[in-house]
Amino acid sequence: EAAYRVRLEPCQRGACRRNCRGNPNCLVGIGEHVWLGEIDENSFHNIDDPNCERRKKNAFVGLTNLGATCYVNTFLQMWFLNLELRQALYLCPSACSDGVPKDTDYEPQSICEHLQYLFALLQNSKRRYIDPSGFVKALGLDTAQQQDAQEFSKLFMSLLEDTLSKQKNPDVRNIVQKQFCGEYAYVTVCNQCGRESKLVSKFYELELNIQGHKQLTDCITEFLKEEKLEGDNRYFCETCQSKQNATRKIRLLSLPCTLNLQLMRFVFDRQTGHKKKLNTYIGFSELLDMEPFMEQKNGVYVYELSAVLIHRGVSAYSGHYIAHVKDPQTGEWYKFNDEDIEKMEGKKLQLGIEEDLAEPSKSQTRKPKCGKGTHCSRNAYMLVYRLQAREKSLTVEVPAFLQELVERDNCKFEEWCNEMAEMRKQSVARGKIKHEEVKELYQRLPAEAGSPYDFISLEWLQKWLDESTPPKPIDNTACLCSHGKLHPDKISLMKRISEYVADFFYRRYGGGPRLNVKALCKDCVVERCRILRLKNQLNEDYKAVTNLLKVTVKGNDGFWVGKASLRSWRQLALEQLNEQDEDAEHSNGKMNGNAQNKDESNEEKREEEEELNFNEDIVCPHGDLCISENERRVVSKEAWEKLKQYFPKAPEFPNNKECCSQCKILEREGEENEALHKMMASEQKTSLQNLFHDKCRPCLGSWPQETDELYIVSQFFVEEWRKFVRRPTRCSPVSSIANSVLLCPHGGLMFTFASMTKEDSKHIALIWPSEWERIQKLFVVDHVIKITRTQGPEGARYTSEPQLCPECREGLLCQQQRDLREYTQATVYVHKVVDNKKVMKDAAPELNVSSSEAEEEREENKPEGEQDPDFNQANGGAKRQKLSQQSYITYQKQGIRRSTRHRKVRGEKALLVSANQTLKELKIQIMHAFSVAPFDQNLSIDGRILSDDTATLGSLGVIPESVILLKADEPIADYAAMDDVMQVCMPEEGFKGTGLLGH
Repeated sequence: EAAYRVRLEPCQRGACRRNCRGNPNCLVGIGEHVWLGEIDENSFHNIDDPNCERRKKNAFVGLTNLGATCYVNTFLQMWFLNLELRQALYLCPSACSDGVPKDTDYEPQSICEHLQYLFALLQNSKRRYIDPSGFVKALGLDTAQQQDAQEFSKLFMSLLEDTLSKQKNPDVRNIVQKQFCGEYAYVTVCNQCGRESKLVSKFYELELNIQGHKQLTDCITEFLKEEKLEGDNRYFCETCQSKQNATRKIRLLSLPCTLNLQLMRFVFDRQTGHKKKLNTYIGFSELLDMEPFMEQKNGVYVYELSAVLIHRGVSAYSGHYIAHVKDPQTGEWYKFNDEDIEKMEGKKLQLGIEEDLAEPSKSQTRKPKCGKGTHCSRNAYMLVYRLQAREKSLTVEVPAFLQELVERDNCKFEEWCNEMAEMRKQSVARGKIKHEEVKELYQRLPAEAGSPYDFISLEWLQKWLDESTPPKPIDNTACLCSHGKLHPDKISLMKRISEYVADFFYRRYGGGPRLNVKALCKDCVVERCRILRLKNQLNEDYKAVTNLLKVTVKGNDGFWVGKASLRSWRQLALEQLNEQDEDAEHSNGKMNGNAQNKDESNEEKREEEEELNFNEDIVCPHGDLCISENERRVVSKEAWEKLKQYFPKAPEFPNNKECCSQCKILEREGEENEALHKMMASEQKTSLQNLFHDKCRPCLGSWPQETDELYIVSQFFVEEWRKFVRRPTRCSPVSSIANSVLLCPHGGLMFTFASMTKEDSKHIALIWPSEWERIQKLFVVDHVIKITRTQGPEGARYTSEPQLCPECREGLLCQQQRDLREYTQATVYVHKVVDNKKVMKDAAPELNVSSSEAEEEREENKPEGEQDPDFNQANGGAKRQKLSQQSYITYQKQGIRRSTRHRKVRGEKALLVSANQTLKELKIQIMHAFSVAPFDQNLSIDGRILSDDTATLGSLGVIPESVILLKADEPIADYAAMDDVMQVCMPEEGFKGTGLLGH
């Protein structure tokens, strides 16, 4: 009982702050405070009030943000409050106009049907917000990526107009043009003859530059500003039949009912190569008179502000979109922020908080003062004006079939609300029952002195008191010892409770085994006491052995002990003493642990035991004394006897015992083999000295005059053989030449004579006839490959034995071409050209070349004088040869093989590319590497211009290790033009509208 701490005094509430793990009688701080005293009913559940999801009276319905779709939500709310557009969409015929069967869910099939259903829900749903995922999915938009909102507006309006153009009803067919379409003309006037040419064009929004402007009217004035066409930009006049100075401007011919003004806040930043946001304030009024800007002044062109679309954030690639829209029926302003909709006080537009949230620092420009009826914003990117109307606002009714669908959705919502309310009610009822149960049982939980008791898991008790998780059956198996009783070392995980409460727990929740007074394990307590005594004795023995090791051993009374074992013998002894406890712990595992983890733990433990057995570090593989005396030492007989007490099974070796005879034989044979390998290497090096040093080698390109036949071996054999000759004690000797790698399955040669002089020269090594005689004596050759030259009237003729296999050669070439066209993550090099010259000086080898390879290559490539790689040298019969799959040129001195490794030079960068990526995507990589915009890049390879941005690199002939030349144009200052090009060149950073355009 003392070992299991049964007699410790229980803790009182308020006396200790947290539960005492070392005291099984401490039942404070296990989660009981939640249940003692009065409890609010809402604490019995985590279900929100479903009425919070209900739409308030006279309120608008919000839209769920699906991740990064806030920009879509703002446009949907703005279009919904365009009553004429909503009315036209309701009039659009639907496949389900006759009704939808009640047993099937409604699934819109077209964009118009999606918009109809969304608008009907926004108008009459009982929900506080609805889910637009069907509409977003139909457009093919990526919900995880924020798109370009302005581009989305343009593309969707184009798509909607195209869809509605097929309708028979003119009110439906022409609604987009009536509401949003205006006309302007590009007018060019010749200064010489006064001829005026006009190009009329439709528009759905006016894109206004805001750089350098403070007022909206200034932006419109600049949009219509006259432009002079002079110098190189002169206009070709058809009347004059020559280029003349001229003026060009835009004239507004007609304006739509709804005037969309796009403020160009997102522009291309030439320094960073990305878009940036212009956070400058632009002032605009609630009433906009467009008459001064019109060509004809005889109409009514007074517009009133109806919507302001806001982008909150300082970056063009992130942030949040919200919309301020005026209700056309009441004239009140609302802020639409996804699910949340806020009504503005009074009937005034308020943008203050949106402007404050975008502050990146205190050094921002102060907000200018705005007069009555005017506003200013640095986050507004679209202003929507409606033609001022004198008649009353339109009343729009939801069609019957749509109203039926809305009511069906409202019924589902009501069912959900009732279900949530019932779940709340049931949770409260269960909580009250649990409350009464805990209040009663916790008072009777402590076991009184002399009364029967049980031990129960502390973890289970805490779960019983945790209101969020219903308790599982009691599981005490993790705390059992090897005898099936309570392990003394697990007492910190258990609590002692009264038998009355234990009976209730096991009746109510089940489980086991029960651990009462009979579960106290006397065997484990006795064993623990024995181990404690041995641990105390171990400290004394450690001191004694340390002193005995200082005494010099004389005669044959000593024993061999491994030095590693001596260094760690106390730790090994401690682990051995704890082995029984550890085995018990591993056999039971953690609470609710799995068998796989236990097996892994036992396996790891067995491996450790195999590694750490005492004195086995001096046992050889044959089970005898190892031959290395550096790993062992002699200890006295007294020291060995003390060590033997802790390691009775340790191998014993008296100091007069001979070392392992088999190990001695193997050591002797190893020394003889090393000597033999050295002798072999020396003999082979002497016989084939020129082959080893790669000197005086024959060359197929310029056949040597002194012989008519040459032999071929694989280059792999030569490299392996050189490794052996350099390090005969570390590398295995090469005994045979495997020329089969150069032959096809039919026994024919895989290379032509021409290819062996060029791209395939790296696979073969040429051998002189005199060398071949010595090679046949030194190595076993599987296939002899010979090239023979015969002189004839037409010149020299070259034949090979065996002959070329044309079919297999063709298959090899096809496979090589396929590999070049289908590569992934291959390296190409981009070299920037300055003034049409490549800077080739200070060439530096690649950094990933190992030091030994670099050293060998330096030996191979020592120049015989200064050489400029850009110019052909005429000394020594040097020939310029183009390496396979490369556009850089190295030089071969006659008879010397040169390395084909690409050497990076200054001004060059390596890029990882794939064959299926487009040239446009490569230009984006080059932009990030060289800070050159895609439209300023002129790329070429082997003299060919690369211009088709949509073509793949494989189709353009860009292969691994290619060198692409980059020539950069002079920068241009037209930011608007750069912005347009970036929208084309960088779709992944702007609007990804593939799904939308696909429709």
